[in-house]
Amino acid sequence: MEVKLHKGLENLDLPLQLNISFEKIYDMLKTYASPVSKSHPFYASSKIIVEEVEKNPELITGFTDLTTLKKHEDLIELLLEALFPELLTLNEIKAVTIPFTFTSFKFTKRFENILKNAGDDYELKIRNIEENALYIMACTFILNSVYKHPIDLKRPFFFDIPDKKLGITKNYRVAFNADFMEIFPSKNAPKITEEDIKLLLDNYDNIDVWKEKFPLKSYIFKGFGIMNLFDVTADETISSIRTNLLRKDDGSIVEKLQEDLSSFYNIKDLKVGFSIFDTSELNYGTSKIKKADSILLDNEKSISCSDFFCDHIMENVFHKNKSIVISDVEKYGVGSNENPFYKKLKSRNIGSIILIPIKTSENNDLALLEIGSPRAYELNSVNKQKLQDIIPVLKAAVDRFSEEYANTLEATIQEHYTSIHPSVKWKFNNAAENYLQDIFENAENPKPEEIIFNDVHPLYGQLDIKGSSVARNNAILEDLTTQLTLAISVLREACNSENLPIYNELMFRVSAYLKEVKKGLKAGDEIAILDFLKTEIYPVFTHIKDINLELETLVNTYMGRLDNNLQVVYEKRKAYEESVTLLNDKLSKYIDKKQEGAQQMFPHYFERYKTDGVEFNMYIGESLTKKKKFDNLYLYNLRFWQIQLMYEMENLAMNATKEMEHKLRVASLILVHSNPLAIKFRMDEKQFDVDGAYNIRYEIIKKRIDKAHIKGTDERLTVPGKIAIVYSQDKDKLEYIKYINFLQSKNQLGKIEELELEDLQGVSGLKALRVKIIYKEDFDAKKTITIDQLMNELK
Repeated sequence: MEVKLHKGLENLDLPLQLNISFEKIYDMLKTYASPVSKSHPFYASSKIIVEEVEKNPELITGFTDLTTLKKHEDLIELLLEALFPELLTLNEIKAVTIPFTFTSFKFTKRFENILKNAGDDYELKIRNIEENALYIMACTFILNSVYKHPIDLKRPFFFDIPDKKLGITKNYRVAFNADFMEIFPSKNAPKITEEDIKLLLDNYDNIDVWKEKFPLKSYIFKGFGIMNLFDVTADETISSIRTNLLRKDDGSIVEKLQEDLSSFYNIKDLKVGFSIFDTSELNYGTSKIKKADSILLDNEKSISCSDFFCDHIMENVFHKNKSIVISDVEKYGVGSNENPFYKKLKSRNIGSIILIPIKTSENNDLALLEIGSPRAYELNSVNKQKLQDIIPVLKAAVDRFSEEYANTLEATIQEHYTSIHPSVKWKFNNAAENYLQDIFENAENPKPEEIIFNDVHPLYGQLDIKGSSVARNNAILEDLTTQLTLAISVLREACNSENLPIYNELMFRVSAYLKEVKKGLKAGDEIAILDFLKTEIYPVFTHIKDINLELETLVNTYMGRLDNNLQVVYEKRKAYEESVTLLNDKLSKYIDKKQEGAQQMFPHYFERYKTDGVEFNMYIGESLTKKKKFDNLYLYNLRFWQIQLMYEMENLAMNATKEMEHKLRVASLILVHSNPLAIKFRMDEKQFDVDGAYNIRYEIIKKRIDKAHIKGTDERLTVPGKIAIVYSQDKDKLEYIKYINFLQSKNQLGKIEELELEDLQGVSGLKALRVKIIYKEDFDAKKTITIDQLMNELK
């Protein structure tokens, strides 16, 4: 008799002393063997078995030595014969077992075959059993049987048993029969009171309490149990498919689906693919592929479905949304004219395939589930019906994906196009909730409330690329000069090959434009020149190309210097724009990263803009936060952080010149505003702006200050190599001088200038500090000071 066990019965960590006993089945047979039951058909056989058992009393009193099973193997087989009828041995999955140990013996033939297919290294092991769970279950079993206190801790147990022949794992649910066992306390078992039971009910996770009330081996188990297994692989597979489809995709959903469906169909080399098509323009050409982990497609972003699939698939799958089965791909290919779909199936070694389309509820998305087998007829119209239970889950998963995709698009738009800064999002949420509540309650004329934050302190900074207009105009001039010079060279060679007066006349006009360009560009010059080239020169170039090979090469060289989209020489301008883009990107990414740390100091509103350079607004105050208490200390910290940031960004910009064709320099400016103000979200412009007539002065200064001159001079306030700090009150000057002095001690800033500014339109009385920047050759953007380090140094 084969025994499957984990460890000996004497060494188990349980509140039970386990004794294998056949007393209950012996008592049953004894009734059949009594004289009063002589007419019973089991009388004779029962009498013989009873007599043999009585010669071996340990089978009744109980034993723990598992070798006893082998010693009395024949007699035990007779005792259990009624429970294991020969007619059912190939149908039932059953074994005798010792509860809480899964030590098992006496298996049906079907169970033995399952274990044989699992391999020699497999041992029966319950899926996902928690530590201490068996001990506590044994305790509740004692409470039920000994103390008659019903505690329901029943839960399904599963064995996951591999099938080496099929190459899959099958799932079996376990059912236990406890009719042939009994439990009673030992002499040393503590008495369990009602108070003890209440304590246990409140302490499931405290194993020490359970072991105190039910010490190790304090109760005696006598008998055996019967374990029945039921193949629930299909149910478990469907459950797993549901779970995987409904959870957020971590990138492995198709892999998991393939594993599940392989078990479901008992096809170990099954292939599964999944694609989502946007079918809104299905009838007009290509369809966009939103997601694909497909056995049919190769990372395509879009596809012409009508060209790829045959008419039959297009009609049924894409138009009628009906599932189809191709049970023999080779046979399908005969009538398909070997279209791309058939060729793809052949290249993927697909012999039969099921295509299941799932249409979303809200939009034009269509998901296509592909299930393929290497062999013909292994997938067919009959076993396709097995998928009926998972199609509703597939639809729910596709609907969820479409919703998540739409949410991701919305989030992307919010982040990159109409961003609401996280620091103030709570206010928008509250306003939206109130607005929706008014709608639900049928309020009269519901309107979204205004978003206003009062008593906030503004901070403004900018790093402006100096001389950007002049540099851009010079780049345009150089490109036009190049283009006109190239045109003249083509016309000159044409004169040498074909002496036509028109060539000289055109050369004269092109030369005239070239002279005007070299004097300097005026408004409209570029458009006029390009229009002249397009209407009068290029038609002539078309003729010139036909004269000889040398002229054709010249014209092709000219055309090759033109930008494909703009049809102009765009070399110097491109180099300039690339330099501007590189600088803007570096500065923008840097300030965005540094902002993450500054927000931890105190939540504040932040917005950044790319111009020819970068400018940014910050607002800090209690009204911007939901609950946090504001103190001016946070404002001072943020101001000091800002000037440190400007120093670091200046160094970043200086180091970036090493990567630029145009060595662009920036000039930095900080605007200090002493008094708090209010900001309001403008619904029409979808952005914040200052609120109130008095506060408009701040916006006027922001727009005009970078063009300001030092009073009594023609010198601009903002110059490369220096940070300008504009203020109107002396207390602000004293505050910033403290910050500058600290940064001077770190050898980051140099000499300070105190300046008065010329009056601006509508604004007068402004002053400024201007401080020299000490650039670092070895500046590393990844190793700059953090906000925490900055604050610690100030202490």
